[in-house]
Amino acid sequence: MSTGTASSLTQSVAPVTAEAHVTAIGWLKGTAAFGLGDGGVLLAKDGETHRVEAHPDAGVLVGASDGERFVTGGDDGRVAVTGPDGSTRTLAEAKGAWIDSLALSAHGAFAYAAGKRVFARDDKGREKTLEVPSTARGLAFAPKGYRLAISHYNGATLWFPNVEAKPEMLEWKGSHLDVTWSPDARFVVTSMQENALHGWRLIPDKGHMRMSGYPSKTRSFSWSHDGKWLATSGADAAIIWPFEAKEGPMGKAPRECGVRPARVSRVAFHPNSLVLAVAYEDGGILLIRLADASELLVRPAVEGSGVTAMAWDKAGRRLAFGCEDGQAGILTLP
Repeated sequence: MSTGTASSLTQSVAPVTAEAHVTAIGWLKGTAAFGLGDGGVLLAKDGETHRVEAHPDAGVLVGASDGERFVTGGDDGRVAVTGPDGSTRTLAEAKGAWIDSLALSAHGAFAYAAGKRVFARDDKGREKTLEVPSTARGLAFAPKGYRLAISHYNGATLWFPNVEAKPEMLEWKGSHLDVTWSPDARFVVTSMQENALHGWRLIPDKGHMRMSGYPSKTRSFSWSHDGKWLATSGADAAIIWPFEAKEGPMGKAPRECGVRPARVSRVAFHPNSLVLAVAYEDGGILLIRLADASELLVRPAVEGSGVTAMAWDKAGRRLAFGCEDGQAGILTLP
């Protein structure tokens, strides 16, 4: 691919020095928050950075943002919340546990897991606990309503924390890692230990969907804004599954975009157009337009600087990324 001016956005990237492995990124309106492996949160806005000690003497394992707050889980057993003003405080604590999965809902609720126990706290501060059959690996709130999907060994559990009803079990043998809901809440999809995705078609029949053939594990997925495509990492290209049909991607081949001699590490769909940001283990980043598969270079490969986190701001004007060696940057679209 050409790297001339016509097909490159590299000049539109402002570098950010994170100085530690970037675990997670969230946007707080105009501020990018970088959760770091050394326990800090770096806030970057308009070329200025400010470091906050969100998890002193610990590391950030996971982070999520709802646009107002950046919530992080650490190997200190704490869930911390950092605001754009640089304030940070403890939201929850599970002594002796690693908090490596958490989720935020659009309505102010949050959930986190410590071993087999899952804690959900609604927007009024009411907390409920559920114990699942084995370690809870992934958490995701449904797009609407107060319902949580939890991935674990041999399947996933769907739980309404504020309803007394028994949680619903979605079974499939094997170890399920991350979990996601489709934007229309018709599908729940998990990534698996065995280089595959598994999905359940919740409406009408709880049918199974098996998506396999990956050379390595999928640890990043992203839905298009219209819910018709699910982009995934885990191969030498972004693998994008079609979900337009009622039965999801079954019987259809996925699209492959951004084929390069490196494994895809992160994917992030633009929040309101069919443009996909694809990042690689060799540090490269491309923007790919689904309509014609045209590619724009955001970052060339940088040895030892694999991309570990990536997130668009709400308007889709800026893309923040962070890497294993502490390099980071913010792309502002022209």
